[in-house]
Amino acid sequence: MEICDPHHHLWEYPHSVYLIDDLKRDAAGLQVTKTVFVECGSAYRTAGPEAERPVGETEWVRRLAAEDGLVSAIVGFADLSLGAAVEPVLRAHVEAGDGMFRGIRHVNAWDGDDRIRPSHTNPPPDLMRQPAFADGFAALGRLGLSFDAWMYFPQLPELVDLVRAHPETPVILDHIGGPIGIGPYAGRRDDILAEWRASMSDLAACESIVLKLGGIGMPIFGMGWHRRDGGASADELVEAWGPEIRWLIETFGVDRCMFESNFPVDKASCSYRTLWDAFDLMTADASEGERQALFHDTAVRAYRLG
Repeated sequence: MEICDPHHHLWEYPHSVYLIDDLKRDAAGLQVTKTVFVECGSAYRTAGPEAERPVGETEWVRRLAAEDGLVSAIVGFADLSLGAAVEPVLRAHVEAGDGMFRGIRHVNAWDGDDRIRPSHTNPPPDLMRQPAFADGFAALGRLGLSFDAWMYFPQLPELVDLVRAHPETPVILDHIGGPIGIGPYAGRRDDILAEWRASMSDLAACESIVLKLGGIGMPIFGMGWHRRDGGASADELVEAWGPEIRWLIETFGVDRCMFESNFPVDKASCSYRTLWDAFDLMTADASEGERQALFHDTAVRAYRLG
C-alpha cells in the first residue's frame, strides 16, 4: 500500500532531535512516498519582526526537503489572532516555501484544568471565537491556503461555528478531534466518546472539513501505553480505537479521511510500523479503492500534492 503520511514533525531542540533520516528509519519497510510536515515551533528566526519569526521554520524545512525529496508539503504557524494583518506573514511563508507551503496550524488546544498541559502556542480560552482570529482564518481562504486544527474535544463546537461562518477556508482536523483521556477526563471514556461523537457528527456536516485519523498514540489520550516497555501492539491499537476510527470513516466518508502518523509524538506508545499495521487491520474489510483513499489519495488531494 502506497502511503502519503500527512502529519509528522521535524525538530532540532537542545534536548531532542528528529530529522528526515530519523523518520525514514522509523518508516523502513513501508512504502511511504510523500509526507507533510506540520509545525512544531522549531528553527524560528531569532531576529526581525516577531510575527514573521515562524517563517524560519518553513525556510528550514524547505532546505531539508530539497536535500531529500520525501517531504512534499509544509504546514507552518502564523498568529491568526493578528486578523487581516496576518496576510504579509502568510505571503512570507508562501515565498519561503517555494511551492511547498500549504497552510497554517494555529493550535488552540486549551483546558481550564491545571492537569492538562498548555499547548506550545499557549492559547487563551475561546480563541476561535475572537473576531480577530476569524479575520485571520478568513485570510487563509483568500490566499488559497488551508487551516490545520488541533484542539481538545470540548472545544469542537468552536470549530463548528467558525467553519459555518467561513466555509471558504478549507480545514483539516488533526488527531480525530482530540478525545483526550487524562486529568478530569480520566476514567470517563464512555461519556467522553459520546460527547465527542455528537460534535464530530456536527463537523461532518461541514463539507469544508477533512479529518486526520491518528494521534491515537499520544499519552494525552489516556491509554497509558507510553509507560510500558515496547508500547502497544497493533492488536491493542485496533481494540482501543478501531470502533471509533471505523465510525469516523463511515460518518465522514473515505474521501474526507486520511491516516496520519503524528510521529515522533506517537512514538511514545508504538512504533511507526505498528501504527500503520493497526490502520491496515482496521480497514481490512474495506475495498481497495477505499483503502487507497485513506492511506494516500485523500491526503494528496487535501494538501494539493498533485
